[in-house]
This record gives sequence, structure tokens and C-alpha cells, in this order.
Amino acid sequence: MTFHPRQSDVRNRLLRALSASDFALLSPHLELVDMEFRQTLVVPNEPITQLYFPESGFASIITYGSGGNRVEIGIIGREGLVGATPVLLGTDRTPNHAFVQNAGQMFAITAVALNAAVGQSATLRRLLLRFIQVQIIHLGRSVHSNATYNMEVRLARWLLMCHDRVDGDEIAITHEFLALMLGVQRSGATLAVQMLEGNLLIKARRGRITIVNRKSLLEVADGSYGIAEAEYARLIEGA
Repeated sequence: MTFHPRQSDVRNRLLRALSASDFALLSPHLELVDMEFRQTLVVPNEPITQLYFPESGFASIITYGSGGNRVEIGIIGREGLVGATPVLLGTDRTPNHAFVQNAGQMFAITAVALNAAVGQSATLRRLLLRFIQVQIIHLGRSVHSNATYNMEVRLARWLLMCHDRVDGDEIAITHEFLALMLGVQRSGATLAVQMLEGNLLIKARRGRITIVNRKSLLEVADGSYGIAEAEYARLIEGA
């Protein structure tokens, strides 16, 4: 449905961080839409016509290898904007695939409307580019994590990132997608889940993982989590 949301009512942290005048540039173009699990948001190598500010739920960003193998390289929830990087950097497409990993609601905005608003406001452009900077840091941290840490640590980091983007402690996730995220076979993902569950940090059941002890999960993550999150607070919410 289309309406002019009040900035104080939105849950998306990026929208809330905008100045009132910059939010007013976007508000008339925001359409609140319900998003279903696995719904495609960005099609690889096709023009991006709409971008999405998640209000609830989150999206996964996937890259593909030459053999068709897939690896998750990022997630975007209510802290951000799906589709931002190519559009704001002056192109209209990406080889990456973005789809809904956790169902919820998102504000959709056309690429045309977003670019028009950015063209009218240097402060809007600066804040959105800062979000892209945070995304680049997230990607770098993912590369570092995958190259440095074992599966248990990498899973702890990813669960913390998901926990940041959902309401409550329960995350809807299958072992199949956990394997995709970790870049391992499903059996490897299952083993990592069992290790965390055995230490009473999470509780797993079919299609669901519940965070039981976030503090201890942070300890397991061993510094792989937190740097990009701190940069978001500094660059976006401290701007």
C-alpha cells in the first residue's frame, strides 16, 4: 500500500537516521509491501528497478560460482537498503542475487525516485554512501572470517547478525541454507549447529534456531563480529 509514513513510525534504522528534509524527499515514494520467504528482490545481471528498505525480516545477498555453486556474502535487514550499492554507484545491475531470507515487510522505492532524491540532496547522498561503506566493511569481515575461523565461530557470527535483524530470539533457518552461508556441505553445517547447541548457546529444531545465550555466543564469535556493527553506529547513527 502507498502512503506517506511518518519518520517516527518507521523501524528501518537508515530511514530513521535521515534528516527530516531528506526523509521528506523519500516519503512520498515509499510503498509498504509484504515480503515472502525466498522472494527475489534483485535479479542477477538485470536492471534494478526497485530498492527495498526492510522494516522487518531480512534479505540474503548471494554470489554464484562458474559451476553454479552459491555462497552468501551478506545480509541486509532493517539497518539498510537492498539494491543500494550498484544503483548509488552509478550502474543499474549486479551479478549478485538478493532474496528474502526471513519474511517481513519492506518499503519499496523505485530506482528512478531514489536517484532523483539523491540528486536533490548532498546529505542524503552522503548518508547512503556511508551505508555502502558499511556494506564493504561487512564483506571484508566475512572474507576474513571465512579465511581465519572455524565453522563454529563463523556460525556464531552469522547467528548474531541475524539476531540483530529479527524480533525476539528465534531465527527461521534451514540447515540447507546454513550450509550455503558457511560454504560447506550440509553435514558440516549440522555439526556446527550441534556444537553450539551442545554448549547451550542455541536451541535448534527443524527450520528454527533460538538464541539462548547471546553473551556466550559473542565470546565464541571471537572478534569476528562487531567491527562492522560499530562502524554502522559511528557512520550512520552518529552522523
